[in-house]
Amino acid sequence: MIVPPPDAAVARFRGDMARLLARAFDGATSVDEARVALAVSGGADSMAMLALAAAAFPGRVTAATFDHHLRQGSAAEAAMVARACAEMGVPHATLSPDTPITGSSIQMRARAARYTALTAWAADAGTLLTAHHADDQAETMLMRLNRASGLAGLAGVRAWRREGGVAILRPLLTWRRADLRALATAAMVPFVDDPSNDDPRHDRTRIRGVLAATPALDAARIATSAAWLADAEEVIAVQVERLWRQHWHGPGRPFAIGDEPRELQRRLVRRAIADIRATLTIARPPFADSANVEPLLDRLAAGQAAVQGGVKVSPGPNGWSFGAAPPRRSL
Repeated sequence: MIVPPPDAAVARFRGDMARLLARAFDGATSVDEARVALAVSGGADSMAMLALAAAAFPGRVTAATFDHHLRQGSAAEAAMVARACAEMGVPHATLSPDTPITGSSIQMRARAARYTALTAWAADAGTLLTAHHADDQAETMLMRLNRASGLAGLAGVRAWRREGGVAILRPLLTWRRADLRALATAAMVPFVDDPSNDDPRHDRTRIRGVLAATPALDAARIATSAAWLADAEEVIAVQVERLWRQHWHGPGRPFAIGDEPRELQRRLVRRAIADIRATLTIARPPFADSANVEPLLDRLAAGQAAVQGGVKVSPGPNGWSFGAAPPRRSL
């Protein structure tokens, strides 16, 4: 029989949700009126979140489990979640991919299919809660640090973001994995352990092992650092948006950002290249939002033109101009 979590834990969860809702909806949605849609996988973290939400927001919670159909037992796990939800009086849906998830980068494809389905399902509620916690955040930050990520990457998992018309909220980012597992156990909520979490082929599993073997690395403090970096990232993003609206005028027009700090130049140049490619329907060569533009910026700083992603960028007296790169000469 499932029992409610302790009052202190429920109050903490409500407080975390109140702060997230205030940020995500600019104060327009109150914690006392929000409808709460949960992504529940069946793991200890998401089942603890389910128990907390059911106690904190009675009558206003729905839950969904996405069955990727990638391993045996996934249907049984979704059914386990459905039974727990029924006991707690929480409506539950089991979602599945429209087409089988196959091919390379299967984890990335699975994630994309999962969020597509879950955000569509949560559209009426306007919110979707996931159970990312402090240990997840610390692992993410260390993985990205090891990949030489910039500020946006080191900011880790965002406390909230929008996808379509749905606000995706992570209210457990200050909660530890062990505490959530203990809470689920004490509440007698059933849960399962995903065997992929112990697969050494995954970067996250290896980083998790490093954290476990290095007591000097405190996951909660690392997660707090990621939160500070996320705040800094938000400030820079606002500045980038202001400069974009102020200075960007399209193909062939000067983009006066040569005196801005390098980090702002990086972001604005990537955005300008992407805008030119979309405007002029340039498809080749490929270009990504995370592309390395350092050589291009070095050439512009030296007063030289450069080409990247099929776009030629030329320095001028009033700024940098962007246009289609001339076709390459055949030998």
